[in-house]
Amino acid sequence: MNTRAKAIYGRQSVDKQDSISIESQIEFCQYELKGESHRTYTDKGFSGKNTDRPKFQELIRDIEQGLISTVIVYKLDRISRSIIDFARMMELFQRYNVEFISATEKFDTSTPMGRAMLNICIVFAQLERETIQKRVQDAFHSRCKKGFHMSGTAPYGYTLEPTVIDGIRTKRMVASQPAANHIKLMYEMYARPDTSFGDIIRYFQEQGIAVNDIELSRSQISYMLKKPIYAQADLEIYEFFKSHGAEVVNDVGDFAGTNGCYFYTGRDTNDPKKVSLRGHTLVIAPHEGLVSAEIWLACRKKLMNNAAFPAHHKAKNTWLAGKVKCGKCGAGLMYLTSQTSRAYFRCRRRADTHTCQGCGTLRVQEFEQLVYEAMVNKLNEFQVLTAGQSTKANPKLTQYQVQLANVEAEIEKLLDSLTGATPILVSYANSRIEELDEKRQTLTKTISDMRTSTLSPEHAMSISGYLERWQDVSFDDRRAVVDDLISVISATNENVIIEWRV
Repeated sequence: MNTRAKAIYGRQSVDKQDSISIESQIEFCQYELKGESHRTYTDKGFSGKNTDRPKFQELIRDIEQGLISTVIVYKLDRISRSIIDFARMMELFQRYNVEFISATEKFDTSTPMGRAMLNICIVFAQLERETIQKRVQDAFHSRCKKGFHMSGTAPYGYTLEPTVIDGIRTKRMVASQPAANHIKLMYEMYARPDTSFGDIIRYFQEQGIAVNDIELSRSQISYMLKKPIYAQADLEIYEFFKSHGAEVVNDVGDFAGTNGCYFYTGRDTNDPKKVSLRGHTLVIAPHEGLVSAEIWLACRKKLMNNAAFPAHHKAKNTWLAGKVKCGKCGAGLMYLTSQTSRAYFRCRRRADTHTCQGCGTLRVQEFEQLVYEAMVNKLNEFQVLTAGQSTKANPKLTQYQVQLANVEAEIEKLLDSLTGATPILVSYANSRIEELDEKRQTLTKTISDMRTSTLSPEHAMSISGYLERWQDVSFDDRRAVVDDLISVISATNENVIIEWRV
């Protein structure tokens, strides 16, 4: 006796006049059942570009538990518009002997011809989705070039007011006080050759000026000083962006030195706007600029001449990098060398803003020796406490370590594949690398957290071996040992507190 139920699934992205409602979809599917009992699963407000939908996932779980014999939908794109997702669904249906029925397309998945026709329809469903995406992108770039405000909140210094451009309702930015004056002050200060980010931060803090109700940072200042939204765009602004390869939509005569600009990401470039202007789009905006072109360009050129540091760089100066914090404020300690080539640790907040009194004099070589001796003592204590204890291998930890190795291997392969790659492949590889890097960081943290409570006597003995021949151990291995034993070090020249993992 077959106790499995038949299931109807309906999905609707948004309510539109030309879209079929979920209620109508259910009625079509019920007609196919001719009065038979069934379960109903519906997702409203969810796209078909992926299968991450609550009721659809519930349907999947019921199929895997052997509760469903048949799945009926109004149209196959209610399941998914992705070929890959739908292929996986069909594999799942076949694995659990589930029949699939499309009420309007009449598919019989039990025959080779039916499966072939189904695959053809899936291809056209994905083509339809990609065509819609292309139309949306075209509309977006068309609106960009007309100077429309493309959603989002107004940048600091402005508020949004309704307006009409070419008969279409949109919004324009209007200067808002006192924030607009704060922006002008920031540009005027940085335009001076001897003014740094730290000078601006300190002055704003002394005057009690808050920007967006958060503590002003170097990255925030840099971000605001690069925005052409604030510039009173004149001929100099036009020539600056044109000379750096940007696509300038407006004629040169439109750059009258009054309006600000919108700067949109270009369609045919993979370089982010903060790295390169080439290929991106500059449009005269309907709002008035706050900063003269002369001051804006002075700031922008000063920023371009500043030394650029990579966002993600590997530690190379001290094996304590990232572990040691200021014992006064908790900010990271940075590695500095004096004119006599002596290396010191210095509070980063002290260096940036002078809002911390600093950690005092911490010579790197002496501090590293102190931490090394503390690790030796701590490991000796641990080995005494665990002497005679038997431990079992942690299969979960091993599993995560294997996953991490696989992720790192895939990242290496993708990086190797970028040499001579087409723009499409580069775009895909970069996107995939970002996903893998997030996964790598998650796995690294998970492994690190598990090691906090799973350091075995065998592993402790291995670490002891490294500590005994410390002078011959590689820099990376020293970093690994520190990561196994220490969570964080809070330090001043008077006191050092080590938070141990063991």
